[in-house]
Amino acid sequence: MSGTVTSIDEMTLSGTKDGKISVTTINEPYGEKSQSVVSIGISLQAGAEEPDWKVHIPKENIDAVIAALQEAKKSL
Repeated sequence: MSGTVTSIDEMTLSGTKDGKISVTTINEPYGEKSQSVVSIGISLQAGAEEPDWKVHIPKENIDAVIAALQEAKKSL
């Protein structure tokens, strides 16, 4: 993966001792002229160099993903 990574926020992962959720933006993540994405990473241990899991969400899908997460939250 290439591109410029900008940190947006980092929070504690509930239910873990020192896990983190990180939110970043990545410009040109897949090479020159590729569309920017939001990257959400899950690290189970503090200090991890790379998240254990991550997902890249294109700008055009962010609103739909937020709406789906809000619906999922209602069912918990």
